[in-house]
Amino acid sequence: MTPGFLYGDAVRVLSAWQAPDPGQDGLRLEFLRHLEVHPADGMWRECADGHITASTAVLDASRTRVLLTLHSKVKAWLQLGGHCEPGDLTLAGAALREATEESGIAGLRLVPEPLQLDRHEVRCHPQGTWHLDVQYVAVAPEGARHAVSDESDDLRWFPVDDLPESADEAVRRLVARAVDASV
Repeated sequence: MTPGFLYGDAVRVLSAWQAPDPGQDGLRLEFLRHLEVHPADGMWRECADGHITASTAVLDASRTRVLLTLHSKVKAWLQLGGHCEPGDLTLAGAALREATEESGIAGLRLVPEPLQLDRHEVRCHPQGTWHLDVQYVAVAPEGARHAVSDESDDLRWFPVDDLPESADEAVRRLVARAVDASV
């Protein structure tokens, strides 16, 4: 369980991923360049130039609702996810760990390939930095019950076609792609 293993997985996943459009392919290449320039710290929040993160759109068993968190720092409804940790062996594993921790739902079924990429500015450092987010989709088991974590002000199911106003365009694109993905 070494950080180098996760780095290698990230390079492998991003190199092999078939982006759905030219914009996503540009982000894929940008993420790979970031990892090439930052081989020692590009996966970790300590990297002030940006760092790889992993997140998940969690759908209910019917795929008609998505579980979103009202992020306690951002104060907007977002998909579940966050920073990679040294114990993570794969990006998919990091995404699943974060989704499970933040939802309280055991037995999430994760699609092992990324759904989309997103680069967004965050305040992990006083001068600001970037999350280079590798985004996945998972389906919750039938009758799953969620629990609000310490990282959330709220956690709620929303109809996939009626997201809250504070959900940004990246969340909306992720949810739309998640509904279309095969799980």
